[in-house]
Amino acid sequence: MIDGFLALYIFMLAAFTGHEIIARVPVILHTPLMSGSNFVHGIVLVGAMIALGHATTPFETGLGFLAVLLGAGNAAGGYVVTERMLEMFKPSAKQPGGKA
Repeated sequence: MIDGFLALYIFMLAAFTGHEIIARVPVILHTPLMSGSNFVHGIVLVGAMIALGHATTPFETGLGFLAVLLGAGNAAGGYVVTERMLEMFKPSAKQPGGKA
């Protein structure tokens, strides 16, 4: 039972710390920071797949499947945001008539 409370404590501490750190990042830096941390999303996804592979009960399997699903969505969303951010830096197509 102590392990469960310790895991809950660590989770709550990580959630609070993450919220405090992200809340203090200027809005203009959110997208570059997210695109730079896409590799972390991939590591989380691999960890979720390993946890799912070691699941023995239906509850563990369901929780592992949910973790893989959310991790995959998080990783894919990070790449979508990165692509949109990179589109902002591409030169716009010239309009007919020589006007930019």
